[in-house]
Amino acid sequence: MRQIIKKMIKKYFQIDRKYIAIVQFIIEGYEGMATVSTIDSRKAAIKISVMSDYISDICGLLEYLKDKYSMKEIFDYSE
Repeated sequence: MRQIIKKMIKKYFQIDRKYIAIVQFIIEGYEGMATVSTIDSRKAAIKISVMSDYISDICGLLEYLKDKYSMKEIFDYSE
């Protein structure tokens, strides 16, 4: 039996702290497509890890969430 390893695409955002939980709830509601982790609670920075198969679906959702919750993508974040 071959195990298939799927790549996770990571995107980083800064968001108002009060919206972290709702954004996490919305994104993780699409079960198995993506996860949300808080990477810096003081700066309200989050990491969204997306299964590569679902990147186009999640990117559409992220565009909506960026507008609704004033999320700003962090392009130069390194863990």
